Amino acid sequence: MIIFIILSHRALHSPMYMLICVKAIFDLVIPIFFVPNMLLNLLFNWNHISLIGCLVQMFCIHFFGSVQTTILLWMALDRFYAICTPLHYNEHMRFSAFLKFVIIPLLRNAVFISAIVGLARSLSYCQSNEIKQYFCEHMALVTLACGPIYVNNVVGLCTMFFIPAADVLLIAVSYVRIFVSLVVLHTAEVEDRWKAFHTWSTHLHVMMSFYLVGSVTFLSHKTGIDIATDINIFLGVLYINFPATVNPIIYGVRTKEIRNAVLKMFKHQGHERNQGTMGTGAVDGQGDVNGERPVKECDRELCVYSAHGRNHAHWSWSRLQ
Repeated sequence: MIIFIILSHRALHSPMYMLICVKAIFDLVIPIFFVPNMLLNLLFNWNHISLIGCLVQMFCIHFFGSVQTTILLWMALDRFYAICTPLHYNEHMRFSAFLKFVIIPLLRNAVFISAIVGLARSLSYCQSNEIKQYFCEHMALVTLACGPIYVNNVVGLCTMFFIPAADVLLIAVSYVRIFVSLVVLHTAEVEDRWKAFHTWSTHLHVMMSFYLVGSVTFLSHKTGIDIATDINIFLGVLYINFPATVNPIIYGVRTKEIRNAVLKMFKHQGHERNQGTMGTGAVDGQGDVNGERPVKECDRELCVYSAHGRNHAHWSWSRLQ
């Protein structure tokens, strides 16, 4: 619904709302790569996957997950330019200028994710072939290898540092700059400061929902904390599905423009349904005329039912809304 609302309302075609739309699309895409297998496992006990299929699933989940952190970075940059440099906002956020902030992070994500998947492919697996997870996660797979996985661990840590950690650091820097600009320098009016804090807190809720569970699952592998298999599986599924579930609620409830658009859409549908019921009742009450089905003819102000162009005064008319 968030995607439809943003795409169908021209007033919401600003960079901030388009980024929200892109994030909602990725929230829908990521579960596609593992939810069908999970359901087949639960319903029909189909719990087998080839190594190539596992690696493809791993790449898709980790790559699109890394893009989500990058989208949060783009959203933070959008707010930074809008609040700290409002006079140059259009210059910074025009498509040709913003494209460099899109291509470089996406290439970074693709290179690092391809590296960890390629290294996982080169390993020999002679231990248990059971992955204690509902999807092929990097560390859950490489721990099944026979040989040393030191290189895999190092590249995995570099991936975590240069993608999510770097994005979080840049997001934190941008929000500190926004806080200083609003509170210390008083560069905006009180109402504008309140709107900025509201947007900032909305983005903070989204980031917490995404990073909190992911950090727990990552640290459990890296620190060797013994977590029960059921809890580990639950956290892994929660890490993928929880942000996709709460993000539309957060943006739909806390973003005024999106909330008003949703309410307006429901009111419009209810109004059309009521008008359709009233119009049907007026015609059905009189029935067809001379065996001909009534046809509704309307001008800008009034609407009258007729049979093939012959108006009948005893039929009711209603003013168009």
